[in-house]
Order: sequence, then C-alpha cells, then structure tokens
Amino acid sequence: MTVSLRALSVAAVLAFGSLSGAAVIAQDAPMVGGAAMPATNNIIQNAVNSADHTTLVAAVQAAGLVETLEGPGPFTVFAPVNAAFEALPAGTVEGLLAPEAKDQLTAVLTYHVIAGDIHSADLIKMIEDNGGEYKAATVQGGELTFSLDGDNVKITDANGGTATVTIADVDQSNGVIHVIDAVLLPAM
Repeated sequence: MTVSLRALSVAAVLAFGSLSGAAVIAQDAPMVGGAAMPATNNIIQNAVNSADHTTLVAAVQAAGLVETLEGPGPFTVFAPVNAAFEALPAGTVEGLLAPEAKDQLTAVLTYHVIAGDIHSADLIKMIEDNGGEYKAATVQGGELTFSLDGDNVKITDANGGTATVTIADVDQSNGVIHVIDAVLLPAM
C-alpha cells in the first residue's frame, strides 16, 4: 500500500481530531494535551505541560528516567495518553508505580522509546520498503512492529497488543514524540 506524503501530512494533522473532537492545525509548536510543544524544549520539558500525559510523567518520575529523557538523545518516544493507562486492568498502574516494581516500570517505559529521531514519513517509508511491516528495537531491548492501517500507523507489542499513533511528529530538542492511544507492553 502506498501512502503519499501529502496524505500522511493531512493524516498527521487531522489524527488528533478523532480523540479531541477538533482538528489540529499544523504549527511550529503543535498542541498536545492543551499545551504548545515548542521544538526548542526537550521531551520532559514538553511532557510535563501536557494535560493528556500526567500519568506518563508520573511514571517517568517514579522510574527515575527524567534525567535520561532530558539528555541529548535523540529519542523517538511513543507517548501513551492518560486514557491509555486508564484502559489497563484495574490496579496495573498503581502496581507499576509501587517502589518495588521500579524495574518492571522502567522496562515498560523504555519499551516505548527507540534510539534515534524517527519521523512519520521515515517510518511509513520503512514500513512500505519492508513489505508492509517494520520491526524496530526499543531501548528496553524488545521489539515493536509497525504497520499501516489505512493512513494510520499501528504499533504491535510483544504480546499482540496494538496502539495507533494519534499525533505524529511532535519535534523536541532531543528527538520526537508520537502520541499513541494504548500502552505497549514488552514480553515479561
């Protein structure tokens, strides 16, 4: 399946509209969770301002990953929204945030990060160049599988769970964030 860059650009700009009820307009500092995300800020500086990512930020803090994600990178982060964490089975988030689960929490969070700066156009090209599916190693050491579902980038985790990119290409000073609608879980 071939997706034109124009279709990708339109899909990336409009994708957030399906979650919020309003289309996002392309801009230098895209809005995520009600806050502008200037490309001059690092991943953490922007994430703490997103009302849609408070659970993710709390998890990153509990895992002790703030300093890492403020570092030079570059990192490609697939950032689940609060609703994605809320969709996990009851008690999962609380269990992961417990001090004794720090290693497990770190594994889940770093499973959402790929070393490098991968924008959606590059990701779609890699999917197409690899016969409709692209596998990438995560910082955690596991693998994510990327595919296309119409104009949407789908991500499949080690357990067969899937997430969809809802906002693509939120540039950061140390990488790029792609907002996703589900939490990805490594094999454990």
